[in-house]
Amino acid sequence: MNILIIGGGGFIGQKLARRLAARATLRGQEISGLTLADIAAPDAPEAPFDIATTACDITDRTAIDSLMAPGFDAIFLLAAVVSSHAEAEFEDGMKVNLHGALNVLEAARLQGRAPVLVFTSSLAVFGGEVPDPIRDWTIPNPQTSYGTQKAIGELLVNDYSRRGFVDGRTLRLPTISVRPGKPNRAASSFMSSIIREPLSRQEAVCPVDPDFEHYYLSPRLCVENLIRGAEIEAADLGQSRTMIMPGQRLSIRQMIEAMTAVAGPEPAKLIRFEDDPAIRDIVSGWRFDYDPAKALALGLEADDSFEDNVRHYLQDDRPA
Repeated sequence: MNILIIGGGGFIGQKLARRLAARATLRGQEISGLTLADIAAPDAPEAPFDIATTACDITDRTAIDSLMAPGFDAIFLLAAVVSSHAEAEFEDGMKVNLHGALNVLEAARLQGRAPVLVFTSSLAVFGGEVPDPIRDWTIPNPQTSYGTQKAIGELLVNDYSRRGFVDGRTLRLPTISVRPGKPNRAASSFMSSIIREPLSRQEAVCPVDPDFEHYYLSPRLCVENLIRGAEIEAADLGQSRTMIMPGQRLSIRQMIEAMTAVAGPEPAKLIRFEDDPAIRDIVSGWRFDYDPAKALALGLEADDSFEDNVRHYLQDDRPA
C-alpha cells in the first residue's frame, strides 16, 4: 500500500502521517511507502516503511503530474486555503481549493489506477435558509467563497468516482479544536486560541459572544476518522461519496466550562470578549446543528465531551 498525503506539512497532515507510521497498515494491507507533499517539504516521522517528503504546488499541473507519477493506492487530499484567506484573497482560494483539487483528480484519472481518495471538505458548504438539523443530503448553499470552492470539489470527487477514475470519499470536517501552534487565517481560528492560549497562561480574545454555538471535533478523532473514511468499502458509500464527519454542538460558554473542569478556573480569566465584525460576518453564516447519521453508521466517531478535546490537547500538543 503506497500512500500520498497532499498537505502533509499541515498539523492534521503531520498527525495523520504519525498515526499511519504507528499502525503500519491501511485497508488491511501493510504500508510499503508514504509520501508527504506540501508547498514546502514537510517533516517526516519515523516509520517502519519508507517515507518521502517533497515540495509541491498543487496549482502547478506539471508539478502534480510529477508528484503522482509513481502511482499511489491511497491519496489524502488535505491541502487548502482556509476560510478567511479565501474570502480576502479570492484568486488564492480558487487556485488552490478549486483548480488545485481538479489537478489532483485529473492526474489520478489519467493514470488509470483509480486510487482511494479522501477529500477533506468543510461544513462551510452549508448556509442560508435551510431547516435544522442539516443532514448529509441537505443541499449545499455556501455563503463564502471557501464554501463554494469546497462544494465544487465535493461534486467533482463524486463524479470522478462515478466514472471510476478514483474511489473517492469526501468528509465534511467540523471545526477542529483544540489546534496546536499559532493562529492561522481561518475564521474559526479563535475557537482553538481561546483554549490553547489560556492553558499556556496567555491572554486570548474571543470575537463572538459566549452563547455562540458551533460544531467541533478534536484533532485526534479527526485523524482516526480520516483513516476510517479511507477504509470504508466503496459499496457501503452509496451513490453519494460525501458525508458529515461526527462532532459536538457546543457554545463558547460550554467550551470554557469544559476547560475549567479539566484545568481549573484560572485559564478562563485570561479570555477577553471583543467583537470583531469581519469574523462575525463570516461565522454568523455558518450552521451548527448537524446530523452525521451516515458517518456514524459507517463507524466514524465524535468526542464524548469537550473535556476530551482539552485533555487530548494537553496530552498531545501543548508545549512542554
